[in-house]
Amino acid sequence: MLRWTITFIVIALIAGVLGFTGIAGAAAGIAKILFFIFLILFVISLLTGKKRI
Repeated sequence: MLRWTITFIVIALIAGVLGFTGIAGAAAGIAKILFFIFLILFVISLLTGKKRI
């Protein structure tokens, strides 16, 4: 999940530098959504991992 987030951030940065504002905005939006999903899943895995011990 984090790999996809980084991929979309890189796409957004490259598209922003080249002037493709629509593509950059879309890629940045997707990267933001994936990042928050990754964060939520990470917190859930931390909480469930501590319950096993």
